[in-house]
Parts: sequence; structure tokens; C-alpha cells
Amino acid sequence: MPQTSHTMTIQTVLFYVFSAVLLFAAFRVITARNPVHSALYLVLAFFQAATIWMLLRAEFLAIVLVLVYVGAVMVLFLFVVMMLDINIDRIRMGFWRYFPVAALVGVFIVLEMAAVLMQAFQIGGQTAAAQIGGQPSTPVAHALAQLPNTNALGLVLYTHYLYPLEIAAVILLVAIIAAISLTLRRRKDTKAMQVSEQLKVRRQDRVRLVQMKAEGKE
Repeated sequence: MPQTSHTMTIQTVLFYVFSAVLLFAAFRVITARNPVHSALYLVLAFFQAATIWMLLRAEFLAIVLVLVYVGAVMVLFLFVVMMLDINIDRIRMGFWRYFPVAALVGVFIVLEMAAVLMQAFQIGGQTAAAQIGGQPSTPVAHALAQLPNTNALGLVLYTHYLYPLEIAAVILLVAIIAAISLTLRRRKDTKAMQVSEQLKVRRQDRVRLVQMKAEGKE
């Protein structure tokens, strides 16, 4: 029992440390003047969120967050920001004029998130109380609870949510094909060589000998 209490204390301390760093990084994302620094702070925020997911034993979500957002999206974002010549002063013009509206929208979003999270915590607390009270759980739920997080997520995803997953895959495939088609479209103002037409050309078509009479001096 003391060992469990000691473990919970360490997890609680780590949670508060990672949460504090996450909040600081998120605050610096919107306050840093340099866009590159903002992107780097966003990378730090993603890493701290991934560590919190690890504390919650959701290792699959943590790995996806690091690989997708940090390894792909943020690298692309940094590349675009460093390649473009962004005028920061022009972007910040009129910031305080729209600040009241932005603050009102931000407060409204925070209240919505708080309502959703409170409802989720109430449902989770009722579920935990029901389990502690001795209500029988389903065999499927008991079997999923014994599996690792990644295995349980894959089992649920490819059984109960197979058709939505396939629909999402088809939508992504269509989006990829559309993006490639847009890059391969022909434009009227560009000139390109046709290799097949070049191979069909004969020597007589390329060179023509013209005989001209010699002109003498008058």
C-alpha cells in the first residue's frame, strides 16, 4: 500500500510539472515575436502533451502526437516559415483593435470546453462508482481492460468502427488523387516536349536542303 501511494505521488508531481511546462509553452506560442520561436514552443507543447498521455497510459496517442505533429506537421511549418519573408509588423497591425472580440470568443470556447470536461468527469465518476459498487461488467470490456492500449484501440477500431475507418481512408485517397491531379494539369502558357513526337521525327523532316543561285556583282 505505501508503494502504491509513493507511485501515485510521483505521477502527480510529474503531471503538474508537465502541465506547467505545457501551459508556459502554449502561452509563448502566442506571445513570441519570432514565428520560428513560436513554432519551436509549439513543438515543446506537443512533447509535454505526449508525456501527459504517457502518464495516462495512452502510449499510442502519445506516439502519434510526436510522429505526426512534431515529426511531420511542425517540420513542414518551420520549413515554410523559414523560407517565406514574413513581415511581422504588418501582421500585428490592428491586433489591439480586434482584441476584445477575440477575448470574448476565447472565453466562450473555454466555457464550452469546461462544460464538456465536467460532464465527462461526471460520467467517468459514475462509471467508476458503479464498478466499485460491484456491478458486473461485460466480458468484452473486461477483456479490453486486460489488453495494452494500442492493442485495445486497434481491436475496437477494426471491429466496431471498420466502416467509418474505410470511409475516412477513401476520402483521404480521393484527396491525394485530387492534389496530384491539380499539380499535373496542363497550362496554356507553358511549353513542354513530347518525347513520343520527337522519336517519330525523321531526318528528312528535320533538315531541308535548299539550292540557291549564286548572285554576281553588278
